[in-house]
Amino acid sequence: MKADAASTPPKQFGLWRKSLNARTALLYLFPSILLFSVFIFYPMFRTIYLSFFLTDQQGAAALFVGFENYAYLFESREFRNSIKATVLFVLYTVPTGVIIALFLSLIANEKLKGIGFFRTVYSSTMGISVAASSVVWLFLFHPSIGMFNRLLNVMNLPGVQWLLDPDWALVSISISTIWMNIGFSFLILLGGLQNIDEYLYESAKIDGAGYWYQLRRITIPMLSPTLFFIITISLINAFQTFGQVDILTKGGPSQATNLIVYSIYREAFINYQFGTASAQAVFLFICILIVTILQFKLGEKKVHYQ
Repeated sequence: MKADAASTPPKQFGLWRKSLNARTALLYLFPSILLFSVFIFYPMFRTIYLSFFLTDQQGAAALFVGFENYAYLFESREFRNSIKATVLFVLYTVPTGVIIALFLSLIANEKLKGIGFFRTVYSSTMGISVAASSVVWLFLFHPSIGMFNRLLNVMNLPGVQWLLDPDWALVSISISTIWMNIGFSFLILLGGLQNIDEYLYESAKIDGAGYWYQLRRITIPMLSPTLFFIITISLINAFQTFGQVDILTKGGPSQATNLIVYSIYREAFINYQFGTASAQAVFLFICILIVTILQFKLGEKKVHYQ
């Protein structure tokens, strides 16, 4: 073996070495590639394939219709309402959730006695499932025994049909979603704050800089990579929200909370129209892809990595 390697020209030996390294790398990557193929790539290509067909109740392709499923979606008033509800939901939840998480992380980053207790409380929503959280919020929003309406009654204000009024249902879902997601955002932002070098703040204090100047000129710029990550993840999660909608409102009332993911679920597993459901899924994928690309193109320019 050593004699063969010694007699091999350097150029051929280099190519042989690269080929061996590539095969070794593929061998190590094979389990991951297999899992991704089974659970991500195959379902994705299968969804794209089914979006061009009418299907039977078992989800098998029955009749090729080309882009008619997509044309039907954009002619459907129900789907247009779903897009509107999703966009409003994203606007309600993402900026508010990030701002609240940033505020809480700034408070929890202070070196105060007993601050660890509040860090635990602020991040505790991470340990609660969407189903359990939604049941709790279902009781809070109850029109007669819910805590929110009881508080309104104490203040001599009229009660609100939180989950039954089309004007309030999406806001109610947004409030519960912000609460559910705030623990994760808080924990990531707190970690980012604790990685900022204390020397920067000490230098700023020596120069006479106040808290707000430090926040604007040091904290936010140094935290921008973490904020960029949180905003990206929050946007993707907001577009994919399903559990709380299913438990709290089931897309109602009057389709006010019929977000795109819930619309896909209803179309596929209630109406058994897997072709149009697949077309909606492809549309959602394209929307998330475009939003993510725009965010990287426009938002990453303001990110400071050093």
